Amino acid sequence: MSRPRSLTGRPVVITGAASGIGRALATRLSRLGSPVALADVDADGLKATAAALHGKVLTRVLDVRDAEDQLRFAAEVKDWLPAPLAAVFNNAGVAVTSTVLDAVPEDDDWLHEINFKGVVHGTRAFLPILVEQGEGAIVNTSSVYGLLGVPYQSAYCAAKFAVRGFTESLRQELRGSAVRAVTVHPGGITTNIARNARVRRDPQGLGRTQEQLAAQFEAMTMTSPDKAAAVIHAGVDRGKARILVGPDAYLFDALARITPTHYNAVLSRVMRRPRRTEAVR
Repeated sequence: MSRPRSLTGRPVVITGAASGIGRALATRLSRLGSPVALADVDADGLKATAAALHGKVLTRVLDVRDAEDQLRFAAEVKDWLPAPLAAVFNNAGVAVTSTVLDAVPEDDDWLHEINFKGVVHGTRAFLPILVEQGEGAIVNTSSVYGLLGVPYQSAYCAAKFAVRGFTESLRQELRGSAVRAVTVHPGGITTNIARNARVRRDPQGLGRTQEQLAAQFEAMTMTSPDKAAAVIHAGVDRGKARILVGPDAYLFDALARITPTHYNAVLSRVMRRPRRTEAVR
């Protein structure tokens, strides 16, 4: 199969665009001339993202859990498109930190509805547009936690494994067409996801606050949102089906292959060492 056309200058849709990777993707692709359709439940953050852009922008306050509203958003985007749609980035996500024993079902349901069902709804809403035009990419954000199970992240891992399985199944259904399904597996990215997570108590019983847990997570992150956006953009342009983001993503991927049942001993040593955020290149 020939290499797909570059995203540069072509329209894209991005959910979770109010901050983090979504905002970085919007900024990068808009700067390169792409019209961007942006969605997020955070109206103020979405407005701030759009205000920083200089190209053609469509914004929509959207809760990705709402399948019908996703369909309405897709219809709005179809009417707005100045050219065929190049890619849809189903990127919105949240986090929950808890042991399985102490898990609050409502918290897990909230996460699953956003992190998995939101991806499914976005895919179902926009896939007909891509199929009708005969090209484009569905780019779904999983995680390194969709490669390995991690303590105190059972809900997050379950949702991200589900995104991975859903997208890989879709990829097989699209074989032979010019519509692609891409899975993104970011490692630790310096975003606000940990600060916005639902945390009822320190899962290890050490009495740490959510602020302290978030600071500990951020000390281990290895990649900035801008760098993540650059890696994702390059991966989609190269026609990759799976994109690993950050050196820690490559470590997780290797461990999943080499020691699929005993990786936690290695991870527990690595994750105790603070890391500096990688500079944008």
